[in-house]
Amino acid sequence: MAAPTATSFHRRSRSQTGGGGGGGGGGATATATAASLPGTRASVHNGQLLVSTGVPSLDYMLGGGLAVGTLLLIEEDKYESYSWMLLKYFLAEGVVCGHSLYIASARDHPEDIIQELPAPLLDDVAQSTLEEESGNVNSFATASQNSMKIAWRYQNLPKVQTALVCSSRFGHYYDVSKTMSVEQQHSVKCHSFFLPDEVPLEFDVTKTGDMNFGYIKLLRSIQSVVRKEGFDGACPQTKPRNILRIGIHSLGSLLWGEEVGLSENPEHSCSLTKFLYALRGLLRTSLSTCIITVPGHLTQNKVIMGRVRKLSDTVVGLESFNSSERETNPLYKDYHGLLHIRQLPRLNSLICDAPDTKDLAFKLKRKLFTIERLHLPPDLSDTVSRSSKQDLAESAKLLSSGCGGGARGKTHLDF
Repeated sequence: MAAPTATSFHRRSRSQTGGGGGGGGGGATATATAASLPGTRASVHNGQLLVSTGVPSLDYMLGGGLAVGTLLLIEEDKYESYSWMLLKYFLAEGVVCGHSLYIASARDHPEDIIQELPAPLLDDVAQSTLEEESGNVNSFATASQNSMKIAWRYQNLPKVQTALVCSSRFGHYYDVSKTMSVEQQHSVKCHSFFLPDEVPLEFDVTKTGDMNFGYIKLLRSIQSVVRKEGFDGACPQTKPRNILRIGIHSLGSLLWGEEVGLSENPEHSCSLTKFLYALRGLLRTSLSTCIITVPGHLTQNKVIMGRVRKLSDTVVGLESFNSSERETNPLYKDYHGLLHIRQLPRLNSLICDAPDTKDLAFKLKRKLFTIERLHLPPDLSDTVSRSSKQDLAESAKLLSSGCGGGARGKTHLDF
């Protein structure tokens, strides 16, 4: 019998497979929508439509980006500087991608916030800056073998990658030392809500029923923009489809008429939770996504804060090193604070996309805000002094209690 001249297996082209069908109705819809909307892409995990938060390392931590129709809650640091910066990154990313913005604040006017957005970096500048910042990872694996004594079996192990980076580029980088150009600021369609302009100062917002009057005005304003500007997914729209980015600054503070932080049993403690419940339902049926910063460190009622977290899809907390004992600790000299993952969303699945570690730290450079895996130096018995060992032990305790690390019940970290 003659040997066959060709195999019976043939590679199917992409046109023959129909674009890889069988990925589920939600994934196919998200892929088709992402192709028509700028600055979006479909999640590889659940097919959800994603947008960038403006911080690529934060996108990586969230599973590729911020899902459209969801709410991200940021618990502010004590001095509010880093949470305020994350909100500006989120809005700046919307300007670069051509999305519509909705800015709500009770302290700073939305027009002033637009003028303070950071300037985007060019691709070549961003790439060189990223390589420069993440080239020297602060880990013992990057030290030369001549300067450290390690076992021979660990010498050929791969280096520890502390930076959270994704294989595919999504989002942009920004220079916090420069502001966005006037042309870019005017290119975006921005809707604003400034509480002093919407509610008179002599009006008592806490005596209007079950919900704060400022929250009622804000919710009606967002609902009006969603329905009139073509972001409502439940009703047919004639306008071109786009993404609405909603940024609400310091919600739940005294400037919003809240008294959650004043006493453990406030009279209108359910006002904030009712607003978040209604807002979350509005986001689910619209092409919009929202980031809210909340001064959680000022809230004495921990039960209300727990309800606020449950009514959000994603919750992260920022802990700054400013004016704390960790600021002078040499073990944290390369970082500006810790990032705590409080809650991750469960979208189109029973479980959430959990990251490989919850021990995260952040640092802010002139041209880069990065979130990295937190690695403390190893405890080398023959080279580390007694005082350094005590610092390692104390840092391990702080890390395990603050970040939920794996060093519980031990006096030092094991590597």
